[in-house]
Amino acid sequence: MSLFTFISYAIDKAAAKNGRWRTSEKMLHLFSLMGGWPGAFFAQKILRHKSSKNKFKRVFWLTVLFNVVCLIWLHSEKGISLFNKII
Repeated sequence: MSLFTFISYAIDKAAAKNGRWRTSEKMLHLFSLMGGWPGAFFAQKILRHKSSKNKFKRVFWLTVLFNVVCLIWLHSEKGISLFNKII
């Protein structure tokens, strides 16, 4: 998911430079929320895309926080129990 998200940022940056159709910020955030946040982080740093928009960065960091909280919860007793019931 991270590689997909990184590529999505790269495509969006190229589209912005060439005046083509853009990927919506909502979609970029959705990709981050779905676990692609490391790719988004590196895309912002390496490609310098969406790195200066403060509102975008705030929402991005909320997606990171959500992913970390979910990961911690999945390693808790309740999270493991739910995971085992699903599988």
